[in-house]
Amino acid sequence: MLVPFLLRKGLGLICLLLAVSAISFLLVHFSPIDPVQAYVGADMMKVSAEQRELIMQYWGLNEPPVTWYWNWLCAVASGDLGTSMIYRGPVLEVIGERFAASLALMGIAWVLSGIIGFVSGVLAAMNRNTWIDRLIRWYCYTLSSTPTFWIGLLFMLVFAVWLGWLPVGLAVPAGVTSEEVNLLDRIRHMLLPALTLSVTGVAAIALHTREKLVDLTNKDYWIFARARGERGFQIFWRHGLRNVALPAITLQFASFSELFGGAVLAEQVFSYPGLGQAAVEAGLRGDVPLLLGIVLFSAVFVYSGNAMADMSYRLIDPRMKEGGKP
Repeated sequence: MLVPFLLRKGLGLICLLLAVSAISFLLVHFSPIDPVQAYVGADMMKVSAEQRELIMQYWGLNEPPVTWYWNWLCAVASGDLGTSMIYRGPVLEVIGERFAASLALMGIAWVLSGIIGFVSGVLAAMNRNTWIDRLIRWYCYTLSSTPTFWIGLLFMLVFAVWLGWLPVGLAVPAGVTSEEVNLLDRIRHMLLPALTLSVTGVAAIALHTREKLVDLTNKDYWIFARARGERGFQIFWRHGLRNVALPAITLQFASFSELFGGAVLAEQVFSYPGLGQAAVEAGLRGDVPLLLGIVLFSAVFVYSGNAMADMSYRLIDPRMKEGGKP
């Protein structure tokens, strides 16, 4: 049933957040980065011991680790993630603003990678052992072993430097006020990072779809359908689409972690002001509240993708519902 499923997933999310927050706090606590020095920056030599103590007291850095973590956990339970040391604002607002910029980027990449990957996998399976199949597999194997940042640098070199078709980076043109930026400008600046995320996310869907469909072509009902004269799109529509679409959709929802991790690298390469770039800045500059807030948010984001993958199984295939028979 739906209610027990949601309760089980909610309990699992709470346990996950507690574990992730505790581990992240330990990693931050033992990090060699000094939060006060990262906070002050180049003026660290001008800061006296008394001023350093006041800064630590203001941000709660002078408290014992267990006390600091407990106070932070209690604040999170009440909906307060603290104040960002970098942006001088509530962590929730910073995450909301940055995620709004990343959402469009990841959404476009997620849809394109799913569609292109599924179509590519079907084409490779339906043309097995031909040049189309070999080309698609070579493309997928190459992308699987290629870092996201390298793909981004390559696209930047080709489309921005050599051809000059698209801007090098940023989310809006430099030196232009927000009132002067139109939708076309935002789309042009978003194309390269979205394209980078799309092409790197194609491989898993394409290869999985191909293997699943190749396995179906060896089933008795598929062989019987071919003997009756069914070919091409007709046989795929009748006997293959439902069987390969379910695992592809599930794998696509479960790819939220790879999507978020790729967005971090893509945003760094193109200086795109999204949540991934904020996470890197928080880590390098010792912004503990913002870093822990982004860690919690990313855990919720990835867990939601896995939960939607499980739910899609139950909605598409009734046999997966509790109490159903396989």
